[in-house]
Amino acid sequence: MESSRFADQFSPPQSPPIPIDWAVVESWLGLRLPTDYKAIASAYGPLDIGEYIWLHVPCVQADRFDYGIWLRENHRWARISSRMVPPHEPPAFHPAVGGLLAWGETRRSDLLFWDTAASDNPDEWPVVIFHSDAVHAGVNPWRGFGMSLLDTLTAVVHTGLDLPGGGSLGPLPAAARRTAFLPDAHAWAPPAPKPRLVPEQVQREALTAGSGLDTLRRLVPPPEVPCLGDGRWADLFAELGTPLPAEYVALMDLYGAGIWSNWLTFPAPLRSGTTLTAYARERLGWYRDLRDEFPEYHPLPIWPEPGGFLPFADSIDGDSLGWLTDGEPNRWPLIVQPRHHDQGQPLTGTLTDLLLSWLRGRPTAREFPHLDPLDDPLEFADFQPWTNAPYS
Repeated sequence: MESSRFADQFSPPQSPPIPIDWAVVESWLGLRLPTDYKAIASAYGPLDIGEYIWLHVPCVQADRFDYGIWLRENHRWARISSRMVPPHEPPAFHPAVGGLLAWGETRRSDLLFWDTAASDNPDEWPVVIFHSDAVHAGVNPWRGFGMSLLDTLTAVVHTGLDLPGGGSLGPLPAAARRTAFLPDAHAWAPPAPKPRLVPEQVQREALTAGSGLDTLRRLVPPPEVPCLGDGRWADLFAELGTPLPAEYVALMDLYGAGIWSNWLTFPAPLRSGTTLTAYARERLGWYRDLRDEFPEYHPLPIWPEPGGFLPFADSIDGDSLGWLTDGEPNRWPLIVQPRHHDQGQPLTGTLTDLLLSWLRGRPTAREFPHLDPLDDPLEFADFQPWTNAPYS
């Protein structure tokens, strides 16, 4: 048995196994998986091999690992990274027919795959590595080892295997133990279909045509109850000493506070004690400190200075989105105060169309995340609303 061959080289299982319904897993993947992998995974669960390779199995642990998410995110990361170096054309990845399918990773962020195009028999799938250091060196990061999973692990322990761009994977200690960051991993189940509040066809039409709030709400349905806070717009305007652009007010009245596509956060503008005024003053205090020390990189005037920058949203990367408060509020231009770029020029267009262009995969602001050409924009177009519950 394959798990016995593995135990002969490493050690018998020391942790309770994690139940894996292989019929369900393989049905979800649309593929049969190699016998050696299923035997090892069933007997051992997720493994740390040689204190360097993590062998991942269908399991889940809250806030740490989900097999399906891990596959999707790492396939995408390897695809995008492959475009950075020759030949600049990534291989196919599962779920594409014959695509590479990940099973493990290393402590240096290398990824280990099977080449499912090599054979109709999964036991003949050879292992392929994506070597992340090769990307940094500007060379092709892919290398096939021409061996099955178990034979690859055997070679890694005894002789090591050459890596693209130089270096070696192994030799490693013949040690295998439960992955330390997954002590409470349990059985994994495929994700339930994402509920749709509008038909997919309507969303796809909004990806290609239309503008304004009506199109945005067809692409990304707003929450039933937007979270704005317990205050009033009139009180906020009095606190700021100015009205705000009507388009921003309309957007917030429809969607409220929350995070767009897991990147851009709009705080609740009317929440007592933490209104938009307090939010802006805090972020501008940080900006003022930077401007005092590095004025050449932080040239914006600061609200309430004439034409000053007034932020209303921020990204997980530390960027701020706001207005230059010059003239009548409905004519204030948008601008991004970047965290990792030099200061750019004011943006053209409206706030709603800025969001639409980004969600469609064609961001007009360089700081906004770009999609890979093979990404489906609908997979990333999302809004997660805040609620008042944590603050009550």
